[in-house]
Amino acid sequence: MKAFTVLFEDNHLLVVNKAAGILVQGDATGDRPLVELCKDYIAKKYDKPGAVFLGVVHRLDRPVSGIVVLARTSKALERMNELFRSRQTKKTYWALVKNKPRIVEDTLVHWLQKDERKNKTTAFNKETTGALLSELSYRLIKPVADHYLLEVNPVTGRPHQIRVQLASIGCVIRGDVKYGHPMANEDASINLHARKLSFIHPVKKELIEFEAPLPEEEYWNKV
Repeated sequence: MKAFTVLFEDNHLLVVNKAAGILVQGDATGDRPLVELCKDYIAKKYDKPGAVFLGVVHRLDRPVSGIVVLARTSKALERMNELFRSRQTKKTYWALVKNKPRIVEDTLVHWLQKDERKNKTTAFNKETTGALLSELSYRLIKPVADHYLLEVNPVTGRPHQIRVQLASIGCVIRGDVKYGHPMANEDASINLHARKLSFIHPVKKELIEFEAPLPEEEYWNKV
């Protein structure tokens, strides 16, 4: 399995399709993260001696696949951070969920609080001390085998947001045992994929759009 495939690169950005199971940034496991693997790619491709600069703009959870943007200069990193912070990006995810949502198209608003020790987020239906307002919209696309394909557009970008908000309406993502799915996927992935992303290029000021092919995996292959 390839850790990533390149969707776009120029002097300012590197946009990749991350495989499920790959960390974006390093953690206590000591596993080599995406950012280091991408630095190796750039160093080899452009025969760059010394350290390669590559800034992490945003992250995907380890078991999630899809689009990740990395910045190749400090200026691009600063501007991309601002685009994400000010919600000037359009993000679309695909999720395979166990249960059909009661409402086929809806907006979900919760207050989310993450327990860092347990690495788990709790969703509250009303404003709660220490919890952050979180919003997404979803729509049912179609049944897929014994699951359902949802298209999800997060407005905010909280940790585990899509996973816990969908679980809160009884639509747990396939393989996501942390949030209530009965079985883990064999490869420890979950069927959540960062499918599309669009934003204004931080330097060229042109709209750019990306779409990440789905993973080669049993249930995604049925889509």
